[in-house]
Amino acid sequence: MKTKVMENRCKFWVPKKSRFCANSPLQNSLFCGNHTPRTNNQWIPCPIDPSHSVLQENLGSHLRRCPLVKQVQSLSTQPFYQKGVNAGKEDEQEEPETGIPTSGCFDIVTSEMKRNAVYSLNTSEFFEMIRKIESVHAQICNDIKDSYKIPEACGVWIKGEVERNVPFQEKHVAQQASMLGNLEEFGVLERIDGKEKCELVERAENSNGVPAVVEFGAGRGYLTQMLADCYGIRRVFLVERKAYKLKADRSLRQKESLILERLRIDIEDLNLNAVESLQGLPYIAIGKHLCGPATDLTLRCCLANERNAEQCGVNCYLRGLAIATCCHHLCQWKHYINKKYLTSLGISKEEFHAITWFTSWAVDADHGSDLSDVIDIKLHPESIEGEECNGDANGVEAIAKNMKAIERAKLGFMCKKIIDMGRLMWLKEHGLQTRLVKYVPSSISPENHLLIARHVGGR
Repeated sequence: MKTKVMENRCKFWVPKKSRFCANSPLQNSLFCGNHTPRTNNQWIPCPIDPSHSVLQENLGSHLRRCPLVKQVQSLSTQPFYQKGVNAGKEDEQEEPETGIPTSGCFDIVTSEMKRNAVYSLNTSEFFEMIRKIESVHAQICNDIKDSYKIPEACGVWIKGEVERNVPFQEKHVAQQASMLGNLEEFGVLERIDGKEKCELVERAENSNGVPAVVEFGAGRGYLTQMLADCYGIRRVFLVERKAYKLKADRSLRQKESLILERLRIDIEDLNLNAVESLQGLPYIAIGKHLCGPATDLTLRCCLANERNAEQCGVNCYLRGLAIATCCHHLCQWKHYINKKYLTSLGISKEEFHAITWFTSWAVDADHGSDLSDVIDIKLHPESIEGEECNGDANGVEAIAKNMKAIERAKLGFMCKKIIDMGRLMWLKEHGLQTRLVKYVPSSISPENHLLIARHVGGR
C-alpha cells in the first residue's frame, strides 16, 4: 500500500524534508503543477497580478478567470476608488547635487538600484554624504524621546486575561498597548469615570453620527481588536489591500455595539472623503508598521484633500493619528510626503534614495540585541577611509562591508529619524500638534518610531 501511495506522488525531491513532494502528479506527468519544469518562453507574469505566472498559451482563458479580475472590477465601481489619488508627484525640476546616478524613468527605485548608486560614488563623495547626514540629524532630530507606555485600560491584555482565538505574540501585545498608551497620554483616547470609553465617542454625543477609527494597513486587525476591547470604540474601518486568514473580524463582529467595515483597497487609491459611511464623522487614524511609503500614502490620504472636502461640505475630518513607521528602505521620492522640507535641508532626490538604503543597516543585525548605546557612537569616516580604501578600486563597497556593525546601525538609525522628522514637520504644517517617540525598547523591536498627532481647538 505504501509503495502504491509513493507511485502517486510528485517525483520532485524536497531536500529540506528529505522526501518527495506529497502532491499528486498531473496527468501524463511525473510532477505536480507546482513542480512541472518551466522554460522562460512558456511562462509569463500575469498582466493583472504579476505575483503569479501563467502559461503563455493559456493567457487568454486565464485573464477571464484570474482571481484578481472580479476584485478589480468590483473596486473600480466604488466611489472611494480613485487611482493614484495619494501617490504624490515626482518633482522633475530638481537636479542631483552629488555624483549619484539618476534613476531614469523608473517609477520605483529598488534597493539594488540604490545600493549600486551608492557604490558608484568615489570615497570623497561618500564621506561628504555621511557628514551631511550627521549635520542634518544634529539639526533636526533632538526631540525624540523614549515613551514606552502601558495604559491601565490594556491591563487585561497584558496579563493574558482576554480570551483570544487567534495566534498572538507577546511582543505585538506590548507594541500595540504602548501605541494606545501614547494616544491616551496625548489626549486622543481617554478613560472616563473609570470606564473604558473612547474620547471620540464622548465628543460626538451631541452630533448625529458615531465617530470612527480607521486602521490603515490593518492586516488581520489585531490592533483594532485591542482598541475595541480596551476603549469601547463603536465604528471601525479596516483598510488593507490583501486578503488574510485568521482575521480578528469574526471576534469584532460579535460585539453588538460595534460597526465594522473592511475596505480591501491599496491606500494609494483610497479617497477617504468618498467613503459614504464615514462622511459626517470625526475619526482617528492608526497603523502599526506601515511599511515604507505606506506611511506617506496614509498621511496624504488623511490630510492632503481635507480642505477640499470641507469646501465641498463633507464634514469628515481627522481628530488624531498614531502611526508606527517601519521599512524605511522601501521609501520612494515620489511618494514621500515632505520633499520640500528635505530639499530645504540640502537633500536631493538621489541623496534621499541613498538615505533610505542606509536605513536597512539599522535592523540588519540581531534584533534582540540591546541597541540603546547606538546613539552615543561617533562615526569617524576619515579614519575608516584611510584604513579601508587605500588603493582599492571598489572603495565605497569595501567601506560599507568593513564598517563595524555598531557604526552601520548608528548611520541607519540617523537616516530613519531624518525621514520620520520630515513627516512630523509636514503634519505640523497642517496645523496638528505632533510628537515622534520611541514607543517600545529596541529589544522588543528596532522598528520603534511612533508618529502621533492630533487636531487641537476649533475642530
